[in-house]
Amino acid sequence: MPRRIYLIRHGETEWSASGQHTGLTDIPLTDAGVKQAKALHKRLNDHTFDHILTSPLKRAHDTCNICGYGDKAEISDDLLEWNYGDYEGITTNEIHKTNPKWNVFTHGGPNGETVEDVQKRADHLIEKLLRFDGEIALFSSGHFSRALTVRYLQLPLTHGQHFSLSTASLSILGYERKTPALILWNDTSHIHAPFQQKRKK
Repeated sequence: MPRRIYLIRHGETEWSASGQHTGLTDIPLTDAGVKQAKALHKRLNDHTFDHILTSPLKRAHDTCNICGYGDKAEISDDLLEWNYGDYEGITTNEIHKTNPKWNVFTHGGPNGETVEDVQKRADHLIEKLLRFDGEIALFSSGHFSRALTVRYLQLPLTHGQHFSLSTASLSILGYERKTPALILWNDTSHIHAPFQQKRKK
């Protein structure tokens, strides 16, 4: 059983900065995103992990590389971001003009992944992770990381809407005795203020 799972969101991209939903569109880090990842590298301080997995998407994989783990990481499609379907590249404010009650954790992505699809993918990954020993690092994206977290905590996937997650953040999942527990969440203390993600309106 893993001692701890380190959940690492990729650095800033143009779309994460603008609030556009970025599912499978493979866009790179911005200059600020690279600086965020370098700050995260210093924070991790070459910490030794027993297992390292990364999404194949450039933003996550590049963050993994900058943090110094690229040559040790296993690429896993299970860590891909939510497929938003018709809402790819669109902001929540734009979506709410025609679908005011939409939330990805309750409605999924039209012509993309449903809530059930993502829950199944998260549960499949958790089953794999629970067979690992030691400490695990996961490099992924925002919405899937939130989905994975609530499923690890044995909560309905819809609870993911209550867990905000910034770019280049560090979170840790572990145990309180034998109960899955949140040890650290959305920590961006390693990022200097000019590079912290601005709160979206």
